[in-house]
Amino acid sequence: MLAGVPADQRVAVVDSAFVGHVHALRLALTDPRFDACAVTGAFAVQPGARAALDKAAALPAEGDAPYADRLAAAVEAAGTPVQRPELGTLVAAVPATDAERAAADAAVAAVDDEAVRLRTAVKSRDGFFTTFFISPYSRYIARWCARRGLTPNQVTTASLITALIAAACAATGERGGYIAAGVLLLVSFVLDCTDGQLARYSLQYSTMGAWLDATFDRAKEYSFYAGLALGAARNGDDVWALALGAMILMTCRHVVDFAFNEANHDATANTSPTAALSDKLDSVGWTVWVRRMIILPIGERWAMIAVLTAATTPRTVFYALLIGCSFGALYTTAGRVLRSLTRKAVRTDRAAQALADLADSGPVAALVARAAAVPARSLHLPFAVLGSAALLGAAWYEPFGSVTVVGAAALYAVLAGAAVARPLKGPLDWLLPPLFRAAEYVTVLALAVKADVPGALPAAFGLVAAVAYHHYDTVYRIRGGSGAPPRWLVWTIGGHDGRVLLTAALAAALATRATDFPVALTALAVFVALVVLVESIRFWVSSGAPAVHDEGEPA
Repeated sequence: MLAGVPADQRVAVVDSAFVGHVHALRLALTDPRFDACAVTGAFAVQPGARAALDKAAALPAEGDAPYADRLAAAVEAAGTPVQRPELGTLVAAVPATDAERAAADAAVAAVDDEAVRLRTAVKSRDGFFTTFFISPYSRYIARWCARRGLTPNQVTTASLITALIAAACAATGERGGYIAAGVLLLVSFVLDCTDGQLARYSLQYSTMGAWLDATFDRAKEYSFYAGLALGAARNGDDVWALALGAMILMTCRHVVDFAFNEANHDATANTSPTAALSDKLDSVGWTVWVRRMIILPIGERWAMIAVLTAATTPRTVFYALLIGCSFGALYTTAGRVLRSLTRKAVRTDRAAQALADLADSGPVAALVARAAAVPARSLHLPFAVLGSAALLGAAWYEPFGSVTVVGAAALYAVLAGAAVARPLKGPLDWLLPPLFRAAEYVTVLALAVKADVPGALPAAFGLVAAVAYHHYDTVYRIRGGSGAPPRWLVWTIGGHDGRVLLTAALAAALATRATDFPVALTALAVFVALVVLVESIRFWVSSGAPAVHDEGEPA
């Protein structure tokens, strides 16, 4: 029977005496993330493990375990990993006697299969606002969507469209528009929670879905910032600098998270007194929620933005964002620095490569890294800090168009190259990517402010948004196990060092015609966006990366 099934089809073997919940079978047989998956009495493989299954089926049957279990054991023994989902209260059994069957039937009847399925559709670790104000009803919306054949990607797209409409409402600059924007932003967030719950409820995991969910979150939030800035401008209040500052802060904060996790997720001896203290605090229930709330995760952040948009002004929204997110960034970064300094971990080559990819070095930095004498590992961070400080100091304190800024940008590129000349395995080397992001983005902000001409800050916002998309895209490719974007793409858009040099050179070239600077920034933003989006869409649509999605809690 197995031989008659085409090799490109998923195939399952289920014992005819199986007793258990439908959702237990669903977890074993329909999860697309794993090549092989099993529970007692049921075993399924995708094309990637089909050859291993065929070999196992050709072996003589030995033992008295259910045939599906023997096949799974043989496939695993041959070297193919077999996922065995945690069932919790769900039942999956192959009874050998009438008494065992009666007991298994009673165990099945005692547990509400659908209630477990709904509960596990919700992530086990989420923010306070999401857990207590969204998930209690969004899971039922997810079930409603599943029963009508809607996919997580469709719900994700609906969330994006709702957020874009909210941004358009905010851009009207009218109180009614602000109120509508706040309400729609909350609706968008409900849909944002629903898409992941729908994926977990119906096991519709996909690489495309994970990418859309992650990138659309940033697109929604940053589009809303732009809408607020446009609305404020209609009332004579220019808050583009605040909007850009909020976007820079959020992006750098995310890069801190990504870089730290990539540097340490597979490190050996990955313990520290700081981590032990954190685990101890987690054992005290109320501290868990307080620590999750004070860093303003997406649920709390969007709720704050929505309420303040409806009740106050865009300027107030951005002040609250900058203050709240700055505190959260300082809190999390300080804790991670302490963990890094107090743990004695050995970073792997994979972690070092991930940090190098996140650094986003262009041709200038790469040339310096190859040509310069290899510095001591302990100098990685000092080189990066020195180059960033010189660049930001010149950008903020020198007049627009100063050649000093160009010189500082060149020094920054050289020192950035020296900083990544050796594998990034130092305890604090994960700080390099967020430091480079801050240096590049804040330089663009500073030059736009110094230009002091209409359109400069909106153009700078567009440029930083385009570059930030590239950096988020890099993160999710690495997370999906597909590696960084191709080197030609990074070099085509200059790398962080090349873009800084080009932006400083454009400012110097247009020193006497500052009104043309917004046009130059806009052209650069459009170029970067087109190159990055075309390659990103091509990759994710045709990607062979494994299907991924945030996990729910064990059943």
